[in-house]
Amino acid sequence: MYRYKDLIIRKFKFEDIPNKIKWINDSKNNTYLHYDLPLEYDKTCAWFEKNKDRQDRFDAVIEYNGIPVGLIGLLSIDYKNKKAEDYIVIGEHQYKGKGIATRAGHLNQLYAFEDLQLNKVYAYTEVENEKAMKLDLRRGFEVEGCLKQDLYMNGRYIDRYCLGVYKDKYVIPEGVFREDV
Repeated sequence: MYRYKDLIIRKFKFEDIPNKIKWINDSKNNTYLHYDLPLEYDKTCAWFEKNKDRQDRFDAVIEYNGIPVGLIGLLSIDYKNKKAEDYIVIGEHQYKGKGIATRAGHLNQLYAFEDLQLNKVYAYTEVENEKAMKLDLRRGFEVEGCLKQDLYMNGRYIDRYCLGVYKDKYVIPEGVFREDV
């Protein structure tokens, strides 16, 4: 797995469920997340058991100096077409705005490109979510297009950008090293 000296992403474990529930149920975190809220312990345990061994997704925890601070991963991993959807959320407010999400995103992309041998990582960002757009652009994503009225949430249609980053254009960031675990 790739890491920075002070930052890693590691596979999501059963013990991470309380943090996931806390982070996702926090209204400061979930404005642009598409979950059936509130997350509940029993349902989240069932989600974990159902998904923990799937090969078409990678769910991970972001740790900064050994402290769990957020969630990251890859959804809809498509080995035939060599692509997957990226997701990320920093759950602990005191760790937002410190570059952690940018660096964790790079680690997630390296895992996709180097370990899974994917060619493309894509993400969806709501048009209104300027912070996520800035984060995705910092992580090397390019806007591929706008999906009009792509989701129906809370009684309204939502437009989303589709963004992508590609293996042949990706440069490993400074300070990253590989650590086999």
